[in-house]
Amino acid sequence: MNSGKSLRNLLWLLILIKIVLPFFLQNDFYQPHRDEYLYLAEAHHMAWGYMEIPPFLSVFAWISNLFGAGLFWIRIWPDLFGALTFLLVGKIIISLGGKKFALILGWLPFVLDGYMRLFFLFMPNFLDVFFWTLIAFTLIRFIETEQNKWLYGFGVAVGLGMMSKYSVAFYTISILGGLLLTQHRKIFLNKHFYYSCLIALFIFLPNIIWQYNHRFPVITHMNELQDEQLKYNSAIGFITSQLMMNFPCVFIWIAGLIYISFLRSGKKFRFLGWAYLFVIVLLIVLRGKDYYALGAYPVLFAFGAYQLEKASSVRLKWTRYAMLIFSIAFGLFAMPLVMPLAKPETLVKYYEKTHLNRTGSFKWEDQQMHPLPQDFADMMGWKEMAMKAGAIYNSLPANERAKTFVYCRGYFSAGALNYYRKEAGLPETYSDNASFLFWLPDKYDVKNLILVGHSIPDSNDIVFRQFATISIKDSINMPLFRENGMKIILCQNGSDSLNYILTKTVAKLKNEFMR
Repeated sequence: MNSGKSLRNLLWLLILIKIVLPFFLQNDFYQPHRDEYLYLAEAHHMAWGYMEIPPFLSVFAWISNLFGAGLFWIRIWPDLFGALTFLLVGKIIISLGGKKFALILGWLPFVLDGYMRLFFLFMPNFLDVFFWTLIAFTLIRFIETEQNKWLYGFGVAVGLGMMSKYSVAFYTISILGGLLLTQHRKIFLNKHFYYSCLIALFIFLPNIIWQYNHRFPVITHMNELQDEQLKYNSAIGFITSQLMMNFPCVFIWIAGLIYISFLRSGKKFRFLGWAYLFVIVLLIVLRGKDYYALGAYPVLFAFGAYQLEKASSVRLKWTRYAMLIFSIAFGLFAMPLVMPLAKPETLVKYYEKTHLNRTGSFKWEDQQMHPLPQDFADMMGWKEMAMKAGAIYNSLPANERAKTFVYCRGYFSAGALNYYRKEAGLPETYSDNASFLFWLPDKYDVKNLILVGHSIPDSNDIVFRQFATISIKDSINMPLFRENGMKIILCQNGSDSLNYILTKTVAKLKNEFMR
């Protein structure tokens, strides 16, 4: 078997393992993540944009819903895009002249650290990382071949990337800045580069129009993030997290960064070193979350894997065993942080025994330390919530149910109740949070309301003042669930003014996002 065919066979074997492995690592106790319910709900309201994200993810959500939206059909998309991202990494390694050890090194981050979880949750982050990698890949191929078709690939990657997550703009700006500071600035004299930019704009244009028509809700969403979450982020914490997120394989991307930034043999790829620096500085200035930078690392893993293989090819060959042992040992040790391998109570005991619970992985968005990583606490309790809400709804007489409105304070609970609505016997559930605001009815004929939230509304809430009785009917008792204590509240016998007030209130909320 020739060397080229052997490398290709190994590449595809590693891709297959990458696709299959995650499905064996999640304990069947866990349910979809709170944010996954939102993205699945968006596919029932297909549009050119949403309050939080561009529309591309909803295409895959629509297909998942078509096949029943079971966990396999939710998780297969990030898994496949993770495999495609590694395929790009493998192609870069092979184009550089890397062999089997380099391919294995480039593969390890996808199965041993944070990329395992990122490419298993149905969130826009998996598309974000893929398109960052594809953008870099197309420019690498253009530099290696000088074929203009790769510039058009760059335009398509940017356009589809922007239709997936707006943070693609950060990397695009950074990589163009990197080109300007290197010998490759001549790309800006190539007319095909500008044609590719027009292609990117054409692909992204429908979302720009949608944003304009809705008064740019992305700005509102980013302001909310700044006020509620991003204001707590610090430069030191961000930089530390860059090392810890990929700790089992941290030496690989560091070797890649050194290779393209300082070594003569990596000089033609130096623009990617500048791009990395620019995007890290940009995210620090904007107080971005640590994982926003994950898209910058796959290409660094490719260059690092190649360089480490080359450096250890003769005298230091023994270091290859040390590299593999280090990555695998730390990766297996930390895997219960990355994937929910066991039930929550079992994981908590493991974290306590190993002292992993003292790390930053247990600080949630509320800036408090908790027994579980936040993502795991977001993957339980939702079905129980839906079933309890359904039991209360179905306890009402049929004529009462027909005029009962089910409402949730948060997009996550509304999404979960809609996901389990058939099993729970619920009607469509609504919320005014996130994109659910756009899907509220314009007119109302309501007498009762079931509210899912943490507390009874304040007495100054004009809508809830219209009900004769408000009572807590049930609550969620699941201590490790992020929304533990969530209550199901029944509001009955609305006044004659209720429907008028609902109609006016919802219209006012919607008009803030309409021209």
